[in-house]
Amino acid sequence: MRRSAATATANAAVNAAARAAAAAVTVAALLATATGCGGGSTDGAGSNSGPDELTYWASNQGADIAADQAALGPELKKFEERTGIKVKLEVIPWSDLLNRILAATASGQGPDVLNIGNTWSASLQATGALLPWTAENFQAIGGRDRFVASAMGSAGAAGQDPAAVPLYSMAYALYYNKRMFQEAGIEKPPATWDELVETGRRISGGGTSGTWALGAEGANLANNIHQVFVLSRQHGGSFFDAAGKPTFDTPANVDAVKQYVDLMARDRIVAPGNAEYDKNQSLQDFASGRTAMVLWQSAATSFKAHGMKEGDWGTAPVPVPAGAAPGTGGASVNSMVAGINMAVFKNTDNLDGALKFVGFMTSDEEQKVLNRTYGSIPPVKAAQGDPAFADQDLTVLRDTLATSAAPLPQVPEESQFETTVGTAVKELFADAAAGRPVTTESVRAKLAKAQQQMAN
Repeated sequence: MRRSAATATANAAVNAAARAAAAAVTVAALLATATGCGGGSTDGAGSNSGPDELTYWASNQGADIAADQAALGPELKKFEERTGIKVKLEVIPWSDLLNRILAATASGQGPDVLNIGNTWSASLQATGALLPWTAENFQAIGGRDRFVASAMGSAGAAGQDPAAVPLYSMAYALYYNKRMFQEAGIEKPPATWDELVETGRRISGGGTSGTWALGAEGANLANNIHQVFVLSRQHGGSFFDAAGKPTFDTPANVDAVKQYVDLMARDRIVAPGNAEYDKNQSLQDFASGRTAMVLWQSAATSFKAHGMKEGDWGTAPVPVPAGAAPGTGGASVNSMVAGINMAVFKNTDNLDGALKFVGFMTSDEEQKVLNRTYGSIPPVKAAQGDPAFADQDLTVLRDTLATSAAPLPQVPEESQFETTVGTAVKELFADAAAGRPVTTESVRAKLAKAQQQMAN
């Protein structure tokens, strides 16, 4: 959506949201006061008063923001040439994206079209700020049946019109540096967490070797949630009960969070500096040989952008506990169902153009281009058959999605969960980096505080 004199107001709202990101009370307030983005009709129904331009907030998918701008620029130009609609692109880091979206829903100033993490779909749907994808709206982009069912399952709460449309499908994998493994005499990637710690100690020697075994993004709230969600499932836990009530400080969740932070605090296979990482720095460390492993979604494109070549790294499933049987749920879960969705702010001033743009980005042709670029899997059925999506990296990701991935809770409070529990994990990493003890009791206290913030 075009910027106006209200930009200063929007920026103020963005800054206020960023300062208050750790407070669930602030997030709840933003959700409660959401009204959609400015520039459309006052009743939030959308209009076509600004038909010549769109503003698009894209999530940072590549090695850095410049890489995304370079990748998306030609595609947006292609759309402009076909439709006459100019797209103003802003690529937003994951560490800022949710706060920016929440600020936009509160202030009424935001984009026409935006990327959202698929885990936020139900939370943002509950604000009422996003365009519902009714049968009519789906028809404008070729129909709902074009999309893979699992991807549509993370597009909003069950029983409601989806809040977004799938754009990229992903799963987590364990990426490892083949040369570093060979030099350490390690023949295969670890399949269990015990093996990962043992492998990590051989590579890093507790930091004495000058290299580290595993990269992490300790200050990235969303990534923290993805990791501890999987470990919670492996411990038999859940962060919400069947009624959608938070259960953050259960023994299983405490064990899961402690296991993750202990990779730095106790096992010493993650560098203390990773406690401050929140903008994909761990991928740079991996590509430069400073770390030997990283847990990430669809990272191949980023590695290449940082100078790695095909064959420099290997891809394996994320570890599970010893004895876990593949594909049986519970302890065998080794990824959340990951992906990026596209949404439209409901009171856009270019509704027809926004629908055309989503239709363009999810067309068979563009799905092949975009998902090849980012090393992800197309959620559009017709695009998945392209040979480009049959390599070893994507086979691991596709098998994980098919057999051992679980969706994060599709509850309205999911984004608050990411903020509160993600912040708790961030603070625990900061403790570990500073040499402060990370104990079962300190983890429980952090999770109890996060649960109390949700209650308020």
